This record gives sequence, C-alpha cells and structure tokens, in this order.
Amino acid sequence: MSEVSAGERPVVLLVGGSPEPASVETVWRAAAGCVAVVAIDRGLERVLEAGLVCDLFCGDGDSVGIRGAAAVEAAERVAAGRSNAPGKDGCFEVVRYNPYKDDTDLGLALGEVARRWPGAVVRATCLGGGNPDHLLGVLGRLASYRPDAAQADAHGADAATPAVEIVEDAYAGRILHAGECWRIEGAVGSRFSFIPLSPSSVVSEAGMRWELDHHRVPLLDDLGISNVIERAQARIACHEGTLSSWLFS
Repeated sequence: MSEVSAGERPVVLLVGGSPEPASVETVWRAAAGCVAVVAIDRGLERVLEAGLVCDLFCGDGDSVGIRGAAAVEAAERVAAGRSNAPGKDGCFEVVRYNPYKDDTDLGLALGEVARRWPGAVVRATCLGGGNPDHLLGVLGRLASYRPDAAQADAHGADAATPAVEIVEDAYAGRILHAGECWRIEGAVGSRFSFIPLSPSSVVSEAGMRWELDHHRVPLLDDLGISNVIERAQARIACHEGTLSSWLFS
C-alpha cells in the first residue's frame, strides 16, 4: 500500500459485497494510492480476485465465498495463536459481527475505519447495484461518515476535499457536505448528476450545461439529474447540507 505524502489525507479502500460488484480492473484501479484495503463480507472475494492484500475483514461471514471463508478462518487461527502459518491469501485482521446485529456491515466497517485511520478519506467500491433499499442505505451510511477534523487538519489537507469517494465500473462519485467541493477535469461530454441527501442542500455547479449558483435544492429532488460537463475544468460545491454526486463514464 502507498505512503501518505505531506499535505495529503490517507485514503482507505472499502470493498463492499454488492451482488453486482465492480470489475477486477476497477477494484485494482480504486486501490491506487490507498494506505489500506478493508473488505466487507463478500467483498473479500473481489479483493482476492484482484490480487490485492487485504488489511482488515469486517462482516458476519454470511455471504463470503469458499475462498474468502478459508482466508478468514486462517487469519482467525493465526490471531488466536492456534497457527503460525497464514493462509495462501495472506494474513489480515478480522472483525467478525453477530449476524443478528442492529447495524449493517458497512456501518460497522466505517466505524472501524474512523477508529484505525482517523482523518482518512474513504474510497468505496462494489457497493452499487442490488436492491434499492440497500442502495439507499449505502448512500445514507456513506453520508454519515465524517472523519476526525483535527486529524484531517494534522495532515495539512484541503478541508474542501470530500471525505467519501465512490468508484464503480460506470461512474465515479463523491459525497459532499457543507464546505466541500468536487473539482472535475478532462470530462467534457460526460453526464453528471447529483441528489440531495439532507432536507435541503445549497449547491453551485460550474463548467456544466446547466449551472447553479448557491441554489437551494430539496431532499431527493431531481433538479441535478443528467447534466453535462462542457468545460475541461468543472466543479460542484455544497454550501449547505449533504448531497451525493456522480460522474458517468
């Protein structure tokens, strides 16, 4: 995994267990520059298929495949001192959850990231697709992730940098909170959308076919759907509230 340079916040890759996972190539690309890889349940299968080193497994084990289950069991044996030999897929930390918990694997994994890598940016993949309730839950959980501000400041990073990135096969995304801005370069002609995730959001867009200037947009409103990037340098800024935004390839 990569080292963190001065003026940069560490980035942690979170690989989810979507029934429609991103391709191995996308997962590999998403891992570039990350200091750690966290697999959420079935997401461990994609991590191993991509040839990445897993640092932390979080989940209840209810959907992980045969290869992933064997890797988790081997890692647990090493951690318990019952074995000195890690499995063929390496040794990593395991945080196993009760399947009857009152939280999701994603929510608990985000808590582990905040505790182990304070101030880190989360880069999430393999979380799209599947059932609509799961997708809305994913957006809600990602929106709730707020890294330690003091730790983020300690890295000397720009406070306007979004703390949550999304990388999937067909799109990239950002969760934006008040004061955060996504600057987009070299995407002329690409489709762009945003949806407010709070009761209302105040948004500005520049470099797009339809631009906004501190415009208030209500929860889940479709005003931001299907815009088009028209300049080499475009941006979306959230001045108030929370929103999810996507750049489609």
